[in-house]
Amino acid sequence: MEKEEKMEREETAESLTEQTKVEPEIQKEESVEQKEQQAPGAEADPRVAELESKLEETENRYLRLQADFDNFRRRSRMDLEASAKYRAQSLISDLLPALDNFERAMKMEVDNDQAKSLLQGMEMVYRGILDAFKKEGAEPIEAEGKEFDPHKHQAVMQVQDESVGSNIVVEEFQRGYILKDRVIRPSMVKVNQ
Repeated sequence: MEKEEKMEREETAESLTEQTKVEPEIQKEESVEQKEQQAPGAEADPRVAELESKLEETENRYLRLQADFDNFRRRSRMDLEASAKYRAQSLISDLLPALDNFERAMKMEVDNDQAKSLLQGMEMVYRGILDAFKKEGAEPIEAEGKEFDPHKHQAVMQVQDESVGSNIVVEEFQRGYILKDRVIRPSMVKVNQ
């Protein structure tokens, strides 16, 4: 056993001496490379400058791409919010002519009880449609007696009336509707000059 231990110690000692002989050679090679890196020759300068310019160009492209993506994400979010906000716009636009017909029918004067009960049923349907509009955020535009607003009113006639102020809506021919903050249909009105 002692012989084996002795042999192992000798082998360990030999391997250590071999390593110490090899390490200075490696250190010498590394120091030569370090010197070359610290003091680059004339060939390395243009290459480094070229690589730095490519890196800068790549970084600029990356930043532009990131900005484009951020803009795309913001536009997508805004489009999604707008589509959710105005989801009922096409349905409301399609129902407006029917609502106009209800209003015209309710203005008719009736004599008999049967026609009166039919008119009451029409008024209930009309109010139900208006309530559904309000739940979605659509409301009629106030027009008569208000100041003319070209964003909400469409002037189809002008009149001169001394008893009413200038630029005031005198009569409404067709009711307009607004959905949240967007005009679905402007009111057709007669305006005082």
